[in-house]
Amino acid sequence: MTFLYLVRHGETDWNRERRIQGSTDIPLNATGREQARRAGRLLARRHWDGIVSSPLSRASETAQIIASEAGLPEPELLSGIVERSYGQAEGLTEAELSHLFPGDIRVPGRESREHVASRVIPALVGLAERKLGRHFIVTTHGGVIRAVLNTIAPGSPAHRGVPITNGSIHSFRLNEGELELVAFDDPIEVESFQTGAADLSEQNALERRETERRETELPTT
Repeated sequence: MTFLYLVRHGETDWNRERRIQGSTDIPLNATGREQARRAGRLLARRHWDGIVSSPLSRASETAQIIASEAGLPEPELLSGIVERSYGQAEGLTEAELSHLFPGDIRVPGRESREHVASRVIPALVGLAERKLGRHFIVTTHGGVIRAVLNTIAPGSPAHRGVPITNGSIHSFRLNEGELELVAFDDPIEVESFQTGAADLSEQNALERRETERRETELPTT
């Protein structure tokens, strides 16, 4: 059985300013690098067969820091797990988003959550199948982790509003060709979760808008 531990990258200045990042390549800030070191020290408690990363610099630098802490070789880049594209919303704050795209106005160029899941999950399954029986760290993004959780584990804590914080770690396994959630905020990283930066939905106004809309559409029982 293959295990993949998905780590959200450390904080960036755009995270701190509550700007929507998406596919825009924004580097880690000093806090983000410390979050990566903390995650690396926690992950170093276990044996790993390698580390894989999104090619965006905030994820790849997080991976490099974790690899150094855990004694792993250079991270392998996997383009299929790059962050969701938010189109013309990228770089905007919540106030700017509300001014330019109020209400239900569609944001040009925005990638749908369904499309994110349709590219990310096969990429992760393919990785797990290539590394059968191994344990890998995967550094990626909040939107990516949320898309995976909403698709394969719709009853997960993330779906109930528990944050996906910078530097947090979430474990999955490949079972008979399917990804399964092992632990949201895996106990290996409780310390990191408690001291992490704000949740993706707090930092990303468009993500929060879509989450709130989705919740209002859920049937009541």
